[in-house]
Amino acid sequence: MERVAIIGIGLHPFGRSPGFSGLDQGVFAARKALEDAELEWSDIGIAFGGSRSSGHAMAATNQLGLTGLPFINLYTGCATGGSSLFAAANAIKSGAAKYAMAIGFDKHERGAFSPSAKNNDIPPWVSETGLMVTTQFFALKLQRYMHDYNISHDTLVKVAEKAFQNGSLNPNAWRKNIVPYKEIAESKMINDPLRKYMFCSPAEGGAALILTSETEVRKMGAKAVFLEATEMRTKSYGSFEVYDTCLAVNIKPTATSNAAKAAFESAGIGPDDIDVLQIQDTEVGAEIMHLAENGFCEHGEQENLIQSGETLISGRIPVNTDGGCIANGEPIGASGLRQVYEICLQLRGQAGLRQVLNSPKVGYTHVYGSPGVSAVNILSAS
Repeated sequence: MERVAIIGIGLHPFGRSPGFSGLDQGVFAARKALEDAELEWSDIGIAFGGSRSSGHAMAATNQLGLTGLPFINLYTGCATGGSSLFAAANAIKSGAAKYAMAIGFDKHERGAFSPSAKNNDIPPWVSETGLMVTTQFFALKLQRYMHDYNISHDTLVKVAEKAFQNGSLNPNAWRKNIVPYKEIAESKMINDPLRKYMFCSPAEGGAALILTSETEVRKMGAKAVFLEATEMRTKSYGSFEVYDTCLAVNIKPTATSNAAKAAFESAGIGPDDIDVLQIQDTEVGAEIMHLAENGFCEHGEQENLIQSGETLISGRIPVNTDGGCIANGEPIGASGLRQVYEICLQLRGQAGLRQVLNSPKVGYTHVYGSPGVSAVNILSAS
């Protein structure tokens, strides 16, 4: 099947932007993507997008132009950006449009997310006991994982330390200051074992991508990054996912593991072929667990992998080179598209001070959202 190409990328800096709504930030990103692709909004034949806190993504047409195009609002928790890209890519594959846009944005209030149990078809007691507060659920899951696979507290600190180091090299990141190891290790405990600097924060920002077919790229002579695979999976019975109220006796592969397996099979490559990757790091434990779930190591091997510096920008498998969610914050609608934006910069050789050396050719993105949905993309430079 013909490949899908990303020919335009745009981002509004993440963090806090007083005076700019989430929608304004999404429109800013869309215009940057159009400029990058050398297209007009009227050229876009279909769009997909989402937002948790800033209204319907479709409202962006009020500023971009009322051209009458099909625009579909999507929301799949933190995986919203990945889901938007999945839909846009399949629209191009089907021939529904010559050019498609995936867009996401958000402007969240301060404080941890605490979703409604009712909206997730979960018993009320889960909310009443505080387990719908994201910091608590992540901490309990990580406690179990650290026990089962001998992951040390020192490794948690090193993941956060790397995030802030990488974020300091990213002009679009929210957290641009390096946070020293000692400050992270001694920061306030929020939910054991997770400390203050080990979490991402709800944030603001916008991101947009423009897609077309490989045939159209050749006609245009445009610069492009190609989607070798884009896959999305929801949870299956027996997998251990966010907000689950119980565990099966025999725990099965997660939505992330299933999406990753499908993506590698579709692309015809394996984890060893990836040069640079973006992995969901809602908190440091998520990055650690998702490294194994995506197939980049076995469970428990993260301890040595991280301690030896393999996941640094200079390492064998650079992870979250832009600082990830921890340094950028997480505007839910935009976060998954930010990952793809970063990989496109890396494959174009345009990542500046955080550029991975030796001209990376293949990149990988993974985003995960509640109540158990994961989207994975494999991208190539040619």
